[in-house]
Amino acid sequence: MEQCEVLIVGGGPAGATCARVLAHWGISVLLMDRDEFPRDKPCAGWITPSVLETLRIDPAQYRKGRELQEIREFHTGVMFGRQNRYDFGTPVSYAIRRREFDHYLLLHSKSRNILGEEVRSLERTPDGWLVNDRIRARLVVGAGGHHCPVARILGAQPAREQPIAAVVAEFELDPGEQAAFPLPPGHTSLSFLDDVRGYGWLVRKGAHLNVGLGVLGGTQVRGRLDAYLEHLRRTGALPGTGPLPFKGHAYLPFRGVAGRRIVGDRALVIGDAAGLAYPESGEGILPAVESAILAAQTILCASADYRPRWLEPYAAAVAERFGGAGSAAGRMALPAPVQRLGTRLLLGTPWLTRHLVLDRWFLHREQRPLVPRALPE
Repeated sequence: MEQCEVLIVGGGPAGATCARVLAHWGISVLLMDRDEFPRDKPCAGWITPSVLETLRIDPAQYRKGRELQEIREFHTGVMFGRQNRYDFGTPVSYAIRRREFDHYLLLHSKSRNILGEEVRSLERTPDGWLVNDRIRARLVVGAGGHHCPVARILGAQPAREQPIAAVVAEFELDPGEQAAFPLPPGHTSLSFLDDVRGYGWLVRKGAHLNVGLGVLGGTQVRGRLDAYLEHLRRTGALPGTGPLPFKGHAYLPFRGVAGRRIVGDRALVIGDAAGLAYPESGEGILPAVESAILAAQTILCASADYRPRWLEPYAAAVAERFGGAGSAAGRMALPAPVQRLGTRLLLGTPWLTRHLVLDRWFLHREQRPLVPRALPE
């Protein structure tokens, strides 16, 4: 029988970050994931400098043997229309490969890990939880993404929610394609649907290319993807004509009090399991890392008393940190013709595109990085 104080379900950025903090401060923590690492993860795979700063990752050290492509320029516009270029001159974001990034964070978590085993059962006991009939924990932390079993224990019903549905492919360009590819390393292309419910992207990562599309509610995602790919190939923006290795995933944009319950008796959820993705961009890595740190700080302050009253400060901290992100819901409720007019005005005005769409929605340059008091150097 395995014993631990805290069991974290999910080894992605949220789970690994939470485990790193707790293990550093002497908490007996066990991290569990259904996959072996390194593993591929469907994701556009770009992060803002705040992610590296919050995690105290030295870019020069990280890129030794791993991809960390500086992003300095964005090409944006309405899908199937003309794109404008926005050169920031300095790195404002980084493209990473999730199989490398997630594995790096897991290795640095210093936690005990159980990999390649999914949660089959999660039962309450008088003093905590019994998982898979062989693991005892006083507290469970759900970091297993949109379908996390801990989130379900807290009442999440993924089938009844309206997530962002995304389809993503990442593949290596051959040397000829790399030389001829119109999007240089360090450049990212964003093509927005005219109803502002999603966008397609091309992210160049050295020898690799990431292409995908995300749509709120999953509305006709496959048909929209096919049309986007056909446009990219017709205009020479995407090489080849064969099938690409697409994978799908889903995640919830942050909706504040209308979103998921994130705290319960001896249980809480972080990252995508808590539904914390930024509504405009769909980015989930920064909210995953920040929510993991906020959760770890709450756990440390609870002093082994994991009743809801001692875990509620985490919910309050999340509301304070991400509360401004819920405003996108109102825009989505506007009539479709108003949405389309607004999208074309927004993306057709360079000042608005740069300072609202890119600086505010995608790069979060106005938001101060979280100062993680509990995170080890």
